[in-house]
Amino acid sequence: MKTTLEVLNDLVRINNDRIEGYRRAINETKDLDIDLKAVFNNCINDSEAYRAQLVSKVKEYGGTPPEDTTLSGKVYRLWMDLKATFTGSDRKTILASCEFGEDAAQKAYAAALDNDDVKADAMQLIAEQKQALKKAHDLIKKYRDAHDSVK
Repeated sequence: MKTTLEVLNDLVRINNDRIEGYRRAINETKDLDIDLKAVFNNCINDSEAYRAQLVSKVKEYGGTPPEDTTLSGKVYRLWMDLKATFTGSDRKTILASCEFGEDAAQKAYAAALDNDDVKADAMQLIAEQKQALKKAHDLIKKYRDAHDSVK
């Protein structure tokens, strides 16, 4: 099992991925999609706050927080670039890519919560963040589903 510091640092990277992913989504989103840009900006702001909380906890435990992203996050962003090249940057594609990223964040947080070696106060923080991230996931899914039903 991973140590508390390893788990927290993984979640810092996941939030770094999420910030980069939503920045990319904003860049791909058309100017008329003001609603999406606002949602994506909120997701960035939330992840910056989550990252700050996690970094604080890492430092409290004597660790050094990472500033990079995960390998899977880099792969995800490459996949987003390739997908945009072949399918264009339409609203549905962007939302599907964001939902994919939100699914990955949920899996990472679930794995962290399944780790019995994580300290209780860190576990509480992880649980709170996972719950908040689930709301963002559901909002992105709602937007994507709404787009599907418009057809």
